[in-house]
Amino acid sequence: QVQLVESGGGLVQTGGSLNLSCEAFGRTFDLTDLGWFRRAPGKEREVVASLSLTGGITHYGDSVKDRFTVSGDTAKKNIVYLQMNDLKPDDTAVYYCAAVLYPRQFYEYFGKGTQVTVSS
Repeated sequence: QVQLVESGGGLVQTGGSLNLSCEAFGRTFDLTDLGWFRRAPGKEREVVASLSLTGGITHYGDSVKDRFTVSGDTAKKNIVYLQMNDLKPDDTAVYYCAAVLYPRQFYEYFGKGTQVTVSS
């Protein structure tokens, strides 16, 4: 198993930026992917961004492309960041870090989440 701890959420004005961090603990040697999901009030959870730890390949949800950037820590494989720029009120949500552990091929583990609120 793996535990995920997010940090960096908060309140920001429209057009502002935030950087989220997530650190994984536990069976980190089996990590293959780290990513971010979000759930806005009254909406389904959606994928925001994902990062393959083996090949560095990234994927983004359509609503955040060209504004958000997911990256790994250059020194520690078990840390992932989400740089969020040009934030909009629609980005308001609880953001969850997520992990894929070998041999699974889907996101199975989620953190407790961090609140991001964008004011208009």
